Amino acid sequence: MSESPFSEVLRNATWGDHESAEDDSYLKALMAGQLSREAYGELIAQHYFAYVALDGASRALADDPVAGPFVFPELYREEALIRDLETVYGAGWKSRIEPSKPTRTLVARINQVATWPGGYIAHHYTRYMGDLSGGQFIRMELQKIYGYQPGGGVDFYLFDEVGSLPRFKNEYRARLDALPVDEAEKQRIIRETKLAYLLNTEVLGELGRVVRAELAA
Repeated sequence: MSESPFSEVLRNATWGDHESAEDDSYLKALMAGQLSREAYGELIAQHYFAYVALDGASRALADDPVAGPFVFPELYREEALIRDLETVYGAGWKSRIEPSKPTRTLVARINQVATWPGGYIAHHYTRYMGDLSGGQFIRMELQKIYGYQPGGGVDFYLFDEVGSLPRFKNEYRARLDALPVDEAEKQRIIRETKLAYLLNTEVLGELGRVVRAELAA
């Protein structure tokens, strides 16, 4: 067994994947205030499809002895994303959005591993620990750029029900460290987490088309 806590091993094993996920033209243009509200809505839309799948997996695995400790109803994002989509696109938001090809691939993978607790944890960790960390900086910038307030627009990034984010993240890491699985399963979770980072990076990469269309207009 590794002497280091699993949360540290997992973080170190995926750090390069995390950094590559941050180097993206869409996020750079978004943070620079170069995109319209509708172009920002494209990101919300892709998140919506991914989180419908992820939160669905959470509900299905709530009683699982391995995955259950990572099911936090206060993290569910579907309702927040609907409020954000309504704010950006209006009441007819459903007819305005569709999953991109990379998002369909990501959703298919989440659904595929939804019966494997370790796979679920890998995707849950990849998304939520990012949302609770760098996602908070993104929220503050979006509020400055678009003027959104709580109630719609950036609700995806608001985790008021969680309480202290640093304390929650520490508790999350403690649960990773306490996972009742062997070393082989931990390595399998690491591999799936790296795949999850790759699939999420491809979703962002595909949004580069939005940047090209906006800047060419």
